Amino acid sequence: MEKLGFYDQVYQVVRLIPSGRVTSYGAIASYLGAKGSARMVGYAMNAAHSAFPQVPAQRVVNRNGLLTGKFHFNSENLMKQLLENEGVKVENDAILDFKNKFWDPAIELDLNI
Repeated sequence: MEKLGFYDQVYQVVRLIPSGRVTSYGAIASYLGAKGSARMVGYAMNAAHSAFPQVPAQRVVNRNGLLTGKFHFNSENLMKQLLENEGVKVENDAILDFKNKFWDPAIELDLNI
């Protein structure tokens, strides 16, 4: 079986985030064995618009629950709108109740990508 590239591994994890939940760039990096590579996950998310199947990039935020990737969506408010459509409350570009909405792949997933 062919080993997936880093971006594809990131996309596989992001596709597993349940609707209404969010995770962080760093949590994905750590899960993939690349702790300290949160920025690389961010680069992958910036390129996610061309991935197929679609990647729910709105579900990835920074470690404080901030929508730092919002400028990479077609409109400045699209990330917030997509999250709110999933029941995630956002105020001032921050996830409300971030602790309870946070989905940690290291805890939630027992598979190894």
